[in-house]
Amino acid sequence: MGSAGEGGITDPSAEVLTEAAATFGLLACPPRLHIVWALAQGESDVSGLAERVGVALPVVSQHLSKLKLAGLVRSRREGRRIVYLVDAPDVVAVVRLLVVQLAARSGHAPPSPGDTAGPGSSRHSPAA
Repeated sequence: MGSAGEGGITDPSAEVLTEAAATFGLLACPPRLHIVWALAQGESDVSGLAERVGVALPVVSQHLSKLKLAGLVRSRREGRRIVYLVDAPDVVAVVRLLVVQLAARSGHAPPSPGDTAGPGSSRHSPAA
């Protein structure tokens, strides 16, 4: 267990900090972050995610594999389709908070939960 920091709150263990840093590192890739954002809005298959994120299908598949290994997303089969969904609601809450705060700070309207364009979309850019 970690030592008590300011205010008597116990510091997290080295293992927890290592895991948190690895998760932040995994989400440091904009397309991967966009995939998590998209899945936070609802389930999707690979082709839907590829279209929404704007990257090739094999690239989305690679990102999904990494996110699955980290326990952030999971999949289920629906007939011939594989559907992906969020498996880490607390991480998604952090992602949502961060994206909304950065959007507000940059002067862009914060994305709404049902926004299909997601973060980094040109739909959020001010008109010229």
